[in-house]
Amino acid sequence: MTYYINKLNQKIAYKHIKGKKLGIIFVHGLNSEMNGIKALAIEKYAKKKNLSFLKFDCRGHGKSFGKFEDFTISDWKRDLIDVIDNLTTGPQIIIGSSMGGWLMMLAAKARPKRIFGLIGLATATDFGKDLYNGLTKKNKRELVKNNYTKYSSYGFSYFLKKKFFLDAKKNNLLNKKFKFNYPFILIHGLKDTVVSTEIPKKIMDITTSKKIQIVYMKSSDHRLSTPNDLLIIINSIEVIRSQIKLS
Repeated sequence: MTYYINKLNQKIAYKHIKGKKLGIIFVHGLNSEMNGIKALAIEKYAKKKNLSFLKFDCRGHGKSFGKFEDFTISDWKRDLIDVIDNLTTGPQIIIGSSMGGWLMMLAAKARPKRIFGLIGLATATDFGKDLYNGLTKKNKRELVKNNYTKYSSYGFSYFLKKKFFLDAKKNNLLNKKFKFNYPFILIHGLKDTVVSTEIPKKIMDITTSKKIQIVYMKSSDHRLSTPNDLLIIINSIEVIRSQIKLS
């Protein structure tokens, strides 16, 4: 485990493996961290292929600085852009899980000359509105009265602040064209009860790339962590690598 210190003197936990020119960056989901099953499988693949690989914990997650409730999508977007700028060199493929899929799209928009491929895993682009709509009436009253509320989902409980939802809206992408002309693969389980199976279609509709495809997994859920899911993820990396031509 290594730490990168950002401009605010806050530490970002990360692991970086140096390899060939084309690198892979894994971005975890909301209230998750960098050592999940998918990240480890991709790391193993990168080592086998001698590819550069980077994974990290966004602030408020894992071993990085701060409490989850103190940060927003803009903060986590900044974390991803910071690690791209300061910890990697050359072209990158970003693999984003759930919220990480939203962040990877924001990063590709901010660093178009660095990002040569995207793989979204149950991509949760613009999930702020759906998350808010899923809150109870009590949660919503607490947000108005206290500016925060305690939210429980999938066995986890954490605090959400009013500023989280306001900031999420500012980062919405599905209401305009997404200019990205490199390979883009969206993998989504048809049994996903967290992110709608319509989201990949919406992303495809707004994306300019002609090399975008959707892979629906009939028996998979939001986690996309079964052996078959992992195989499809690795195969998708191979597909994107084969489509990228480096000078």
